[in-house]
Amino acid sequence: MAGYGSDDAFQAWLSGNGHALPAGAPAAAVLRQRGSAYIDATYGLRFPGQPVGGFDQDRAWPRAGAVLISGAFVPPEVVPNAVVQASYAAAFQEAVSPGSLSVVGSVAGRVKREKVEGAVEVEYQVGGDMSAAGWVPILTAVEGLLAPLLVPVAPIPGIVVV
Repeated sequence: MAGYGSDDAFQAWLSGNGHALPAGAPAAAVLRQRGSAYIDATYGLRFPGQPVGGFDQDRAWPRAGAVLISGAFVPPEVVPNAVVQASYAAAFQEAVSPGSLSVVGSVAGRVKREKVEGAVEVEYQVGGDMSAAGWVPILTAVEGLLAPLLVPVAPIPGIVVV
């Protein structure tokens, strides 16, 4: 399974954005794979349309029936440049901070409130619910690139009336 884009285009993206891979970073292909996996896992359900290769397609793109928020249609053989660029941004994040795209944690260990004897009491901010979604890293550059492609995911109703 290959990451979005190409190694040469990733190197050009790095240069064009004034970045360089740190010494000892994994190969460009490995970083692209990790960045692409992050994009697909984090945003895949919010991409419009359906994978052209069906549910078992390796990557979320290319997609059939994809329409942007602006109303523009995305041809089924095209991977939008924004997806490729976002995967490069995620790949660079992984290069400078290894493991940052695949955070492992337990909500059981989070502290909401801690009381210290005396006049000091500390309450820690809780990001919404205590689900694993709170552990997913958010990259603002990626969010901005993908915003025009994303569709809202409606919650599944508890009761369906027919």
